[in-house]
Amino acid sequence: MCTLEKRGSLYILTLTGSGEHRLNPTLIDAIQSALRRVKAEPTTSSSALITTAQGKFFSNGFDLAWAQSIQSNLLLMSQKLQSLIHDLITLPMPSIAAISGHVSAAGVFLALSHDYVLMRKDRGFLYMSELDIGMTIPAVYIALLESKIGEPMARRQMLLRAAKLTAKEAVERGIIDAAYDSVDETIRAAVELGEELVKRKWDGHVYAQNRMVILREVLDKLEFDETGGGITNTKSKL
Repeated sequence: MCTLEKRGSLYILTLTGSGEHRLNPTLIDAIQSALRRVKAEPTTSSSALITTAQGKFFSNGFDLAWAQSIQSNLLLMSQKLQSLIHDLITLPMPSIAAISGHVSAAGVFLALSHDYVLMRKDRGFLYMSELDIGMTIPAVYIALLESKIGEPMARRQMLLRAAKLTAKEAVERGIIDAAYDSVDETIRAAVELGEELVKRKWDGHVYAQNRMVILREVLDKLEFDETGGGITNTKSKL
């Protein structure tokens, strides 16, 4: 499902295999397990996380085939994603998503939960498919989009036109940070950015606290019980 590699002061989390990396409880649990290992590992220096994927998809969104098999599965999947978003927002180090291919719907939320988003431009679209498939987007995910994408017209293009945006278009609209000619160049750029951030020797917990202030509206909308360790009373329809 995913691997975690330590490369110097960088952690490389890779969604493995040639599939679509659709987000279901099994994959989300694997990602969260990797993040717990990152948090638990003792370190005397600052670190950074890079998340990427094998194959032509970074993530094609929720595993809707699994979700639709039982009514409660869709709710559980959204709860799991919200828990993962919480983990990334509170991660005590900078985080970078290196989008290696197509990314859509819930996969976009996963990518935007990182501090920086880089994307290959030779293949792949960024696509919010909910309008096309007749699904509503809960307020927590809209809050995440608003916190990361400052231009209202860009959000309209994504959400109310369901546009399939190239990496170049996503950069022009301020949705992602940068685009590169190939997946190798994208990952190389992510590593270079991670190493640059690590050199600043920031206190990871201070970094996380500042991120949490910036994304307070998202955290407030996450129906996540931080004391009980689970998500409660979510009304998500996604």
